[in-house]
Amino acid sequence: MLDVRIIRLILELRESGISNSNVLSSIEIIPREKFIPENYKNQAYENIALPIGDNQTISQPYVVARMTELLEVKSNHKVLEIGTGSGYQCAILSKLARRVYTIERIKNLHEKSFRIFEELKLTNIVSKYDDGNKGWKEQIPFDRIIFTAATKKITDVIFSHITENGIIICPIIKNDKQIIVKYIKKDQRIISKEYDNVLFVPNLSGKI
Repeated sequence: MLDVRIIRLILELRESGISNSNVLSSIEIIPREKFIPENYKNQAYENIALPIGDNQTISQPYVVARMTELLEVKSNHKVLEIGTGSGYQCAILSKLARRVYTIERIKNLHEKSFRIFEELKLTNIVSKYDDGNKGWKEQIPFDRIIFTAATKKITDVIFSHITENGIIICPIIKNDKQIIVKYIKKDQRIISKEYDNVLFVPNLSGKI
């Protein structure tokens, strides 16, 4: 039987404009409380961001749903996530894509998320401890790429990772604001479109 808190959250997401039934179904299936520290578990199904340690946060469910919906993931897709964080966004994607490759630069978060993926038996996730800004050259190309940290500019290295008609979703820092930007590769050109204002931790380089 579904937890009443999950039902309430799904209704709230629908009312906020999330209409993709596969995305909503993934949010319903993946237990958000598994990705949250013990002292915040009672807030797991509130539509808010929460701290996860290491000066990082788990995103608000609406933002996860919105970015996932914009990514337009199909069941045969290979997805790259830059910034595993808690692992929640990756777990949602794993229910939609053929395989998800995820990179985390903070060793503690990488190890924690890896254990959760194992516990939830999410076998189509491949995770790596590294600087995500370098991409994952051995696995090029990707059908979809998602950033889960605010970035000033996507590099040519990352753009070279995406297939023709591929999509990249990224919170971009622009004039002291962060905006979700959708990039589509068409005829070797990149077309971009801006969506919601958001608030993410900054995308940093190097491993810690």
